[in-house]
Amino acid sequence: MKNLILAFSLIFAASTAFAQSKVPSIIVQTTDGQKVDFSTKIIPGKINIVSFWATWCGPCKKELNNLKPLYKEWKEAYNVNIVAVSIDDSRNFSKVKPYVDGQRWEFDVLIDTNSELKRALNFQSVPHTTVFDANGVIVFEHDGYVEGDEFVLEEELKKLVAKK
Repeated sequence: MKNLILAFSLIFAASTAFAQSKVPSIIVQTTDGQKVDFSTKIIPGKINIVSFWATWCGPCKKELNNLKPLYKEWKEAYNVNIVAVSIDDSRNFSKVKPYVDGQRWEFDVLIDTNSELKRALNFQSVPHTTVFDANGVIVFEHDGYVEGDEFVLEEELKKLVAKK
């Protein structure tokens, strides 16, 4: 009986872990207000970095601005796609596009106004970075940002590329 309970527990734990690592199919918005399925922005075959941020979050904006000059190099060296997802709510939605336009980020920017994507990925605060491998599996997550965290992220990218 103990073995049966243990087996069911392990199966449940494994299925829960697998379900959480899948790319969620959640409707978010572009900065122009177009609805889009988040899962379509995670490009198969690429390492996808998703950086969650908000217009009111100084460390979030610093992180994205520090990723900006690395993006072209990382695309070539590590086959990376970066997606920035704002968690600004509907009251602050109108602040996102002007800020993004002023920064001239080359990566996609989406807005999760109802925090559905945030809940699906089960994190509490921003900045939060999630890395999906080329198969769409979450392989790295990081909360917060301090100057230089982008180099920690690059070390994770190197590990992923080395596994191929």
